[in-house]
Parts: sequence; structure tokens; C-alpha cells
Amino acid sequence: MLVSYNWLKEYVDIKDINPNDLADKITKSGIEVEGVEVLNEGISNVVIGYIVEREQHPNADKLNKCLVDVGEGDPIQIICGAANVDKGQKVAVAKVGAVLPGNFKIKKAKLRGEESNGMICSLQELGIEGKIVAKEYSQGIFVFPSDVEVGTDALEYLQRDDAVLELGLTPNRADCLSMLGVAYEVAAILGKEVTLPDTTYPTSTEKAADFVQVTVENNADVPLYTARVIKNITIAPSPLWMQGKLMAAGIRPHNNVVDITNYVLIEYGQPLHAFDYDKLGSKEIHVRRAQSGEKIVTLDEAERTLSEDTLLITNGTVGVAVAGVMGAANSEVQSDTTTVLLESAYFDSKVIRKSSKEIGLRSEASARYEKGIDPNRVRLAADRACQLLHLYAGGEVVEGEVAVDTLTAESKVVSITMEKINRSLGTALTVEEAVAIFQSLKFDTMVDGTSISVTVPTRRNDITIEADLIEEVARLYGYDNLPKTLPVGSSTPGGLTSYQKKRRMARRFLESAGMFQAITYALTNESKVQAFALEKRQPIKLAMPMSEERALLRQSIVPQLLEVVKYNAARQNESLAVYETGVVFLSKEGNELPEEREHLAGALTGTWSSHPWQGEKKVVDFFVVKGILEGLFEKLGVLEEVDFTRSEKEGMHPGRTAEIVLNGEVIGFLGQVHPQVQNDLDLKETYCFELNLSKLFAVELEDLHYTAIPRFPSVTRDIALVVAKETLAGDIQKIIAEAGGDLLKEVSVFDLYEGDKMEEGKKSIAFSLKYFDPEQTLTDEIITKAHDKVLAAVKEKTGAVLRG
Repeated sequence: MLVSYNWLKEYVDIKDINPNDLADKITKSGIEVEGVEVLNEGISNVVIGYIVEREQHPNADKLNKCLVDVGEGDPIQIICGAANVDKGQKVAVAKVGAVLPGNFKIKKAKLRGEESNGMICSLQELGIEGKIVAKEYSQGIFVFPSDVEVGTDALEYLQRDDAVLELGLTPNRADCLSMLGVAYEVAAILGKEVTLPDTTYPTSTEKAADFVQVTVENNADVPLYTARVIKNITIAPSPLWMQGKLMAAGIRPHNNVVDITNYVLIEYGQPLHAFDYDKLGSKEIHVRRAQSGEKIVTLDEAERTLSEDTLLITNGTVGVAVAGVMGAANSEVQSDTTTVLLESAYFDSKVIRKSSKEIGLRSEASARYEKGIDPNRVRLAADRACQLLHLYAGGEVVEGEVAVDTLTAESKVVSITMEKINRSLGTALTVEEAVAIFQSLKFDTMVDGTSISVTVPTRRNDITIEADLIEEVARLYGYDNLPKTLPVGSSTPGGLTSYQKKRRMARRFLESAGMFQAITYALTNESKVQAFALEKRQPIKLAMPMSEERALLRQSIVPQLLEVVKYNAARQNESLAVYETGVVFLSKEGNELPEEREHLAGALTGTWSSHPWQGEKKVVDFFVVKGILEGLFEKLGVLEEVDFTRSEKEGMHPGRTAEIVLNGEVIGFLGQVHPQVQNDLDLKETYCFELNLSKLFAVELEDLHYTAIPRFPSVTRDIALVVAKETLAGDIQKIIAEAGGDLLKEVSVFDLYEGDKMEEGKKSIAFSLKYFDPEQTLTDEIITKAHDKVLAAVKEKTGAVLRG
């Protein structure tokens, strides 16, 4: 809401406080003033001049040579390029030495050989935004009425000797969407009285009921609709003072009738609409819901298709306005209008909100109807408009109104005790002090001991409960005056949960390993929603998706990470290692909310490490990814409980994919993306993994135990076993580890041979076994006994024999 300081002075005596100080007081009372703009700041020496002569510039087709009287003796010559400049006009003149917005200084100049001693200004050149300049003058200079005095301050006539306060209103303070609403607020803050506008006017002997009949289809949509008739209107520009106030409020002037309805809108917060009575096409106003597909051309010359949610003002047959939003072009007030039908109504706020949303149009009127207007100002605003139409449009107001009125506009009564106020605010206010605050807001009060009954005027629809009254007391008593106390009670130190600690640990480990965190969309499309999923369920589709590419909730993170890899590869970043922790969504039966599971996924491609000086280069492969995950599991203390088992998975390479098993339960997978998928995405060899973090983090971390440096040496034995080609090295490693008992500390594979010297269908796998006893030196007898047990177990379970 833009509030003119000079306009506000008409309702409240604020001459003893400057705009900036007033803004501070309003802000401290609970309504933020986002800024104060001084309209004539940086502008000086601009006066009203009279163009005595105008002729074509002798050396330029688009320039005019003007003699201008600025009230200082002989006229001065000014060269002007405005197309609408002419003899006999009164215009704004920036004299030599004047300063215009942007610190633009006016100097004597020669334009195409002719002297120019100043500048004839457009409103834009005086700092007024083009969008609020009347269309008549938007492409040229502004022409003043003939009765203005030559040589006087042009900015004063244009109401630019003013300051505008921009209020940042919260949705509940709709009462301050009007000058009177702000006036009540400022009067309460400063302890002043409010002077209300005069709304009296003469009427003719004719009756409004002879001109129009009003009917309403649904009284819940329109509890109150009033129509007034004003005859013998003369369409002309509105007075300069009115135009200036409208421009200060951010509204473009049009003509006296339209400007008056806008002026009253800003003054009272009550939207009005003026119809050209002779263009209505009937003597009837009928308010109804639009039919589905019904069309109307609004004042902005756009054709709009309506639905049954749109409230429509009709002449009994066709629409003449979208109720509470904008009028139609077929009944617009124009230069030939002589009779006006003035609408002032109370519409249901929810209906107007739907209408505005449905046609995609939000206006100053709809913004106020949506938040709720004061039902007791509907007729007052119409009276004010009739008075102004009589004064400034020569209108003859027909007696009476035609109305449909089922509106009950009763003031709310909210009661509260002083004990409740003081306990909530920590104050020691008396009943008299609280009553004085309510009365400064023009709230009627009734006191019964320490209880106060407050009658809240209908303009303040935000006050309904005790807490609202407490807030009014607090903000007007002064937040700075409330006593300061420290909180009392026990407190709990903050900290991360076990799950959060593990997630942070996992992220830090992956980043230390050389991976970068990515954040991708949780929305995907039909072709990707189940790709790489650990568990597939019925896809969950959004009711109103942004696009088909973002229509479904993901069940795996890997597809999005592969898109990240693809995006980077297309930009010559071919070595990439990224990870993401994020949520996947799994549907449930019925209409239950989906199950959300947090997963960890990664994608790697290209070169993993490179040492050109040593001639070493390592590309990403299965074992690089497996090594990263083993390091992560070791960091989390679960490595000994994890197994990697060969598997096949849709979208993954059949020979380079493994399931990740934790304590017998599959928690994820890793491996190479299937070559066909790589080809479809235009990727080189790429590896990925995905883990269910909920299952991974469910295993509790064991406390670290430190052991002394061993005093006894370990013994290493290497064995090469010949087994069938389909036998997995991992299975043999598990058998060795189990059979070796407590003495066997490490088992590792260090060689694989499948050459032509090996029997067909066989292969040789070499293992290194480390035996160690912290309590004694191992003898050959002890080691041989344990080693023979290992060989016997391997032979029994896999048929392996020692290679000769």
C-alpha cells in the first residue's frame, strides 16, 4: 500500500511529524514501512510556463522553436522535440540551472544552430513512472489546465511536493488498504483524532428505481449490491490534485469519472464500478455465476473465457463486468458518456478469489475483496463518489438507490481480563491504560471490574479472539516498553542424532575419497521411474506435474546421477565421481502417503587417478567402486558384516554387478552400467552404486578397542588352489576364514590363472594367509595343524586341490 503523506494530512493532524519519523513510529507499532520516497527529491527550479509562440525549427523537421513565458519578464526561447507541443499551452519548464532526476542539470545550449534556454518537460522527465502517466501525455509533454498561474512551482501543482510511505502489509491487515484505514492507525499511534470526509450532495427529484432494477441469483455470493444513477455527466480530466494523489498511489489517471471511483477505492478501501448507463442495453442488473465457456471482453481489451466459479454482473442477458475484478468493454465509460450507473457492493471474498484466479487477472478491487472489506463502508463510499461526481463531473445524482441487501454487518464483541493481558505481556497495566489504548483505536469498551468488553468495528476483521486484543495493547503500548526477562527452565543441549552423525560421516568419507556431492530432482518420467530401483512398486504420479519429464516420484537416485554424468561428458568433463543422499518414494496401498526412504547413490566414470611423471594411470573400474564402499563400511564399523555377491540386475552389466548384503539382507548394489544403457546415454564405461541408508545405519557402531603392538611375529603361507571355473573366489575366501579359526587373521587373493597350461574347465586362484597369535610365537606344528584344517575344508566344500 502506497500512502501519500500530504493525502494522509487531510484526515489526521501530522504536520508536527516528518515522513521519516512517522514511518519509524508506524513500523514500531507493527506495520512495516518498507521505504519512504520523497517525490520531488533532487528536482529544483521547475516552473509553469506559457507557450507564447511556436514555429518549426528551421534546421530540423522534428524540433520546435518555442517562446515561453516563465513569469520573469520577456519570454525565453526553448527548443522542444515533443510532438504535442503547441502555442497557448501551459507546461512544466525546467529553467537554466534546474536539476532533474538523476542529477541532470539544465544548461544553455544550441540545438541545430538555435539557442535553447531551458527544457519543456514531460511527466517522465520529472520522475513520474511512465505506467502511471495518463495515456494522453505518455508520449509527450504534460499540458496544465488554463487556470494555473504562470511562474509558480510546477511540482506543487502536480502534488509532487510530497512523500510516499510504502507499507508492507500482512494479509490480516486489510483495513490498511485504504487511506482511512491508515488514518485510524496513525491517529491511534499519535493520540490524534480522525477527520472523516464530507459525503453530502444534492439529489434530483427523479427516483433511481425508475432507471434500474437489481436482482441477485445467490445472496450468499452477493449479500449486498447497491446501484446509484448520476445524470448529465461531463467527461473531462479530473482535477490536478486528484490526479497527483492517484499517481502517488501508483494509479494512472483516465478521466474524471474513472478517477473518482479509483480515488474512493484508495480512500475508503471500497471498490466501485461506473457503467455507462446508456450502453448497458437494458434497465436491469442481474448478478449470477457465469456459464461454463461464457466469454467476456474486459476493460484491458482481453477476451476471457469464464467458468462456473466466476461471478458475473449482467444486464439480464450478457455480462457487463466480472464481479469484484474488472468491468467489461461493452459498458465502459467513454468521452460521450452522459449517464453513469454506479455499483457499490459486498461480494463473498472466496468467490472473488476464485473468479480472479480463474480468469488470471488480479486488480486493485479484487485484492481488497479477497482480503475482506468493511461492510459498513459500502454505502458511505457510494455517497462519497456521488458527491465527487457532482462536484467534478457536473453530475446530477438521482435520488435513492436500488439495492439487494441481505447483509448482516454486526460488530464483534471480544472480552478479556487485565490479568490475562498483563500475564501475557509481563506488564502491570491498569484497566484505565488498556481502555485508553482501545479507545485510541476507536474501539468501544465496557468495563466490569477488571474485565473489558471490546466492541470491534467492522473495519477490523482481523480481531476475533483475546490474543488479537493482547497484540493491539502490546504494539500500541510499545514493544520497546515491554519488560525484558530471561527464559526460566531446564534446557537441553542440541546435537545430532545417531542417524544424522552417520550420514554426515558417510558424506565426509565419500568427499575425502574424491567424490563430489550432487543434488538432483526427486521427480522423473515414466521411462526412468523404476530403473535401477532396489524395490519396485507402483509409480506415484503428481496430480499437476510441471511437465511430463517431472511427472513421477523417483524410486532410485541412479538415473538422475547418470544424467549428471551425461551433462558433464557433453561438456568435455569425462572424468567424474558424484554421489547423492536423497529420498526415494515407494507407494502404499490405498490413498496412504508414500513411504520415503533415504538412499545413498554414486556414479563414477573416466580416470580415477593419474601420475604422468611416473607413467601411471588408473581408470574407474569395478574394484575402484568396491574399494570406496569397503572404506565407507569400515568407517561405519560394519565391514565384517558386509558381503559382496555376484548378481544380475536390469540396466547393469551381467558380469560386473554385485549385491551388497549386510547381515544376510540385501541393502544395495554396485557395478557397471549395462553397455546398451551407456550407449543410449552416450556415455563411456560408467559404474554406479546405491544403498539403503536406513538399513545400513540401523547397525550400531561398536566402540573402538585398542590393542598393544604385538611382541610375536606373524607367519604367512601362500596357497594356489585349482578349482572349477564357476567357483567364486569370494566363496573360497569365506571357507578359508571360517576354517582358519582364531589364528588366521587375514586372507587375500593375489593371483588368478586361466591359461592354456590349466586343465579345461579349471582355474587357479592363489591366496595369501597370515597366521598370528598375540600370546606366543607360532611353531611349525601349530601352523601346520591350522593350515591343514583350512586345506581340508576347502577340498571338502569346493573340491579344490593344491596346484603343483
